[in-house]
Amino acid sequence: MTKVKSGGINGLRGTNEIRDIKVELDFTPNALSSVLYSQGKTTILACVTKAPSLPRWFPRDAEKGWVHAEYSLLPGSTDTRFRRERNGAKGRTQEIERLVARSLRGAIDLEALGPIALTIDCDVLNADGGTRCASITAACIAMRLAVRRLISSGDCLPKDLRGSKEEIRNGWKPPVLSDEQKLTHENTVMVNDVAAISVGIVEGKVWADLDYVLDSNADVDMNVVMTSDGQFVEVQGTGEESTYSRSQLDELLDLATGAIIQLHDLQKQILASE
Repeated sequence: MTKVKSGGINGLRGTNEIRDIKVELDFTPNALSSVLYSQGKTTILACVTKAPSLPRWFPRDAEKGWVHAEYSLLPGSTDTRFRRERNGAKGRTQEIERLVARSLRGAIDLEALGPIALTIDCDVLNADGGTRCASITAACIAMRLAVRRLISSGDCLPKDLRGSKEEIRNGWKPPVLSDEQKLTHENTVMVNDVAAISVGIVEGKVWADLDYVLDSNADVDMNVVMTSDGQFVEVQGTGEESTYSRSQLDELLDLATGAIIQLHDLQKQILASE
């Protein structure tokens, strides 16, 4: 039985094609790095800021860093006004924040980052399906750009080149790294990129990159997060009003893998000239 809601299923792209992607770097100049990321009509603003210190629960002499993420739907991002969560993030928001943070920590070596705490804020400006997946992909671009800038400024250095607290108090200045050293350290801090895609089964067909209409009509909905070396960070799969077979699961994962490879290629292209 067809259960297509208003708007109909998008017939303008193939079932294995991802939506058009647009990226603007440094959309918000006050952040350490920022990315305005659109995937179809879903639009995310991902901003990275460096905290003045590590979280309170970290050991006093910790030499590794931390990555935290926050996520928010802005009031005008949905077809009816989304109320601000003024009393703290609610359950769905908390779940997405934890997913984004876990995904980003799966792509970064916190020991190599050093005693630096980064917060990545993902604000949804317009929601048309796949907001958590688009947030992960956008946040990774912003995080790599932030790491690159921290290395250039001397805030993020290889462990053997870092000044001790006493040296820093006595006026120590960070060494200037060569371009080759900067690139080597960047690829040590972020060995991989991470990206995510939604896939699902709609009217018996397996689709990649679900927009709202596809997602709201899906019998099976799945979010897949992968690093650029082909490792899974998370797979969230649910039969909404249906079950799915092992062969369908394999088909969904194969489709997600192919789409995420495209996203990783895009991530590299975007930052290649930065």
